Amino acid sequence: MSKAGQSLKWVLLDLIHKSNDLRSFKKIHAHLLTSALVANDLIVTQAANFLGKHIADVQYPCNFLKQFDWNLSSFPCNLLISGYASGHLPWLAVLIYRWTVRNGFVPDVYTIPAVLKSCAKFYGIVEVKQFHSVAFKTGLWCDIYVQNSLVHVYSISGDTVGAGKVFDDMLVRDVVSWTGLISGYVKAGLYKEAIALFLRMDAEPNVATFVSILGACGKLGCLNLGKGIHGLGLKCHYGNELVVCNAVLDMYMKCESVTDARQMFDEIPEKDIISWTSMISGLVQCQCPSESLDLFCQMQGSGFEPDGVILTSVLSACASLGLLDYGRWVHEYIDQCRIKWDVHIGTTLVDMYAKCGCIDMAKRIFSGMPSRNIRTWNAYIGGLAINGHGREALKLFEDLIESGAKPNEVTFLAIFTACCHSGLVSEGRKYFNEMSSPLYNLSPWLEHYGCMVDLLCRAGLVGEAVELIKTMPMPPDVQIIGALLSACNTYGNVGFTQEMLKSLQNFEIQDSGIYVLLSNLYATNKKWADVRSVRRLMKQKGISKAPGSSIIRVDGRSHEFLVGDNSHPQSENIHVLLNILANQIYSEEAY
Repeated sequence: MSKAGQSLKWVLLDLIHKSNDLRSFKKIHAHLLTSALVANDLIVTQAANFLGKHIADVQYPCNFLKQFDWNLSSFPCNLLISGYASGHLPWLAVLIYRWTVRNGFVPDVYTIPAVLKSCAKFYGIVEVKQFHSVAFKTGLWCDIYVQNSLVHVYSISGDTVGAGKVFDDMLVRDVVSWTGLISGYVKAGLYKEAIALFLRMDAEPNVATFVSILGACGKLGCLNLGKGIHGLGLKCHYGNELVVCNAVLDMYMKCESVTDARQMFDEIPEKDIISWTSMISGLVQCQCPSESLDLFCQMQGSGFEPDGVILTSVLSACASLGLLDYGRWVHEYIDQCRIKWDVHIGTTLVDMYAKCGCIDMAKRIFSGMPSRNIRTWNAYIGGLAINGHGREALKLFEDLIESGAKPNEVTFLAIFTACCHSGLVSEGRKYFNEMSSPLYNLSPWLEHYGCMVDLLCRAGLVGEAVELIKTMPMPPDVQIIGALLSACNTYGNVGFTQEMLKSLQNFEIQDSGIYVLLSNLYATNKKWADVRSVRRLMKQKGISKAPGSSIIRVDGRSHEFLVGDNSHPQSENIHVLLNILANQIYSEEAY
């Protein structure tokens, strides 16, 4: 090629690289045809890279490739297939493959993985099996790169059986082989199988392996195994990788080991948004809402902008603590920062406003949501229930059924709560019977029985409540026993109190309120020996009445105060101010 031809080639290569639409590329294509550079392998490769990423059609790329000799190189075709596989229209990669093969192209060990990648994007399990057969018939199956691609694509497509068969047939396996199947098991929810496979692994795990297996440990709550894998990660020098640190943090939170999670979080030198999200969300799930809000304020001070996921967790914390003003601030922040609303944010806002007593605001948000899921319905029905709008909650349940949504166990729990708070005994009986009927086919949880027992006890139907308890497939819990004892105190029915005392001894209940209720019941009926027996039992078990507490947030920090506790660093100043306020009230009352 002449010097002028070489110069033209590099100019055209640069133009292809800078091109961003088909119109500009066609002009370049015309120069390629007139200059005879259209068959140059470097030009064709660059063109194939452009076409695979920018053209939502297969006809033009196929016509372009006709001018290239397949025998020179398979690279342009593989690059074109890979480009479509990575794009927004991955199924076009399959069409390109079929056209090239019909026109004499012979696939190699890079072609099959490229087209399999496209199948994974649109979960084409039928196509995966077809290309599996192609690989086997053409002898490409023996290549470990092809085998690993098949394991990965079968796993991604949800066919863990197919992935396992490919894995078992492999004569040689590397870390990619093991990780592909482990991650497939984790994605399919087969966490025990993933852990068993990891324990069989005869290759050193990589970052992806650790992330997958730590996720399995978190889902199963295997804290000890998770700690062991954390140690192995440190030994393999992957423990300091941010993605592994985040996986370890998430595992500790899912195992409810808050102390270990906090230590891991503090040791991460460069945290990202995932680190903050895992910690804040985990604290909420572990019933530490106050600590999650403190950490949220710390995150804001560190320069990170919260996203919708974190704000959803913060709203849940506000709902748990009843912090209406803070929740309103988060709501305003979402609107001001134009954070995209989705069903999760909307549902959490409904839940927060309802639990903070602003049922009108909860109704406004619920009514304005374009799409709802069952959690949205449950949040609003539950909010109506706890705010005393029992009839309205039952009406909303009927609206839910008419909308075509299917109620779940949480829905019925909200309905029973509504009946309990509003004294709707007959309605409660009706829905309790319907719950396990063929209409809904749901098995009541202990919490459902607890709501029904509470409903019957509040209505004075203690005998019916006792009969319901006898039908339960599980032993009663603290709430059920407490409801019965409260009913006894109210209605004077002490016919089964000895049985209650025996239950307390058998179930090893540590709730002081139960013993106090039982003691008061005996005292009301002047059974002083039984009162002494209950108090003695409390002493033997080391049970004491939990002190009352209150929480207040000042300058983004939560302060908890217990009855009789003077450990707060500003306790002395607080008492001085309280005395001043008390004296002012006394002086005003005197006048």
